[in-house]
Amino acid sequence: MKNSNFSRRTFVKSATLTGGLLLSPSFSLEAMANSSNNKKLKLALVGCGGRGTGAAVQALRADKDVELVAVADAFKDRIESSLKSIYEELDGEIEVKVKEKNRFVGFNSYQKAIDKADVVILTTPPGFRPLHFKYAIDNDKHVFMEKPVATDAAGVRQVLNSAKIATKKKLNVVVGLQRRYQNSYNRTLKYIEDGTVGKILSGQVYWNSSGVWVRKRISGQSEMEYQMRNWYYFNWLCGDHILEQHIHNIDVANWFIGEYPKSAAGMGGREVRNGLDHGEIFDHHYVEFKYPGGAVVSSQCRHQPGTKFNVSEAFQGSKNNITTSGDYCNVISHEGKSVYKHNPNDDKSPYQIEHDKLFESIRSGGLINDAEYGAKSTLTAIMGRMATYTGKEINWDQALNSQEILVPENLSWNSIPPTLPDQNGRYKIPVPGVTKIL
Repeated sequence: MKNSNFSRRTFVKSATLTGGLLLSPSFSLEAMANSSNNKKLKLALVGCGGRGTGAAVQALRADKDVELVAVADAFKDRIESSLKSIYEELDGEIEVKVKEKNRFVGFNSYQKAIDKADVVILTTPPGFRPLHFKYAIDNDKHVFMEKPVATDAAGVRQVLNSAKIATKKKLNVVVGLQRRYQNSYNRTLKYIEDGTVGKILSGQVYWNSSGVWVRKRISGQSEMEYQMRNWYYFNWLCGDHILEQHIHNIDVANWFIGEYPKSAAGMGGREVRNGLDHGEIFDHHYVEFKYPGGAVVSSQCRHQPGTKFNVSEAFQGSKNNITTSGDYCNVISHEGKSVYKHNPNDDKSPYQIEHDKLFESIRSGGLINDAEYGAKSTLTAIMGRMATYTGKEINWDQALNSQEILVPENLSWNSIPPTLPDQNGRYKIPVPGVTKIL
């Protein structure tokens, strides 16, 4: 992997045909072998936080013949709280009973859980995603995995390799970039595809909020446990919020424009959320992504309490403009007149649709593979982070071929994390103009 030299053109071309497409069932013997018909499908959950708990409930509701047989997490208390929440949410709607012997704890617990299943949910902190995805695909499992799919370029390259193997094996992979499954976004996309919007010339994408949870350091807690409990604030685990959250909006830009950026330049830093409990990440990023076709997209994300909340996207086309924000998506003329306004009515949750589509495809012998575009949008956000941390313009090939490796191998509770606090309890923070990544 270290010596691989991917060009942007080769990378994009290799993923074009399968990324995100639901392929019609084939009449080949391979496809027939992949079809599960009415077989009871065994499900494993790897990563028992809030997102994993929600995904497990959605998977169980997606197919009447799915059984949760195994769970895994680094922490036993997370497993117990997750199972309790699943039981309470389903409230007798679906029977869930995971045997005590199939509740696996520790860094390598993912292997034991995956071995028990036909379908796996991967929802640990994203730094572990490439390793877990590789193991699942190597062992012939269908996968739902949350975004982002890696925290560094080495992880992206690993996911790309596993994605190719998944396609050859006809294994289904859904990535939790749920806007791609959302009715409002898909109906708005049709106005791009039919020429109503024209060529997208520019855009603005936002994830501006007050920030997320903080878990205080507990006396006697090891540094590894502290970072694992507070994974959002450490890049080897999270990748910073430009990657962990803002990837949603960045992915919409890539999807609607139909390309991936050739370069990124921007700025960022820490002004408000800069305490001892805020690890090593920035609290704001601003990036300009330039696309091969000429479009320029301005990207903003912010974790600052008391500031304007904005999670949305806007695009300016040669004929009409677009604004998108959850269920409320609009096509508007340059003069401000409405061309299309989405009425959500009883739109189904895109989080549920993701799992419905996954299990439908498994049952029919079809093929969904979201891993390629999941990896490309992950790399786009990583490229943005590289730009804000260094203050330099970063191009696609530089980002893709970066030799920076954030996630250590063979981790245990005795391992030393890749970043450590100084004597005052502070972590080293990137400094634009000083920090070097490439």
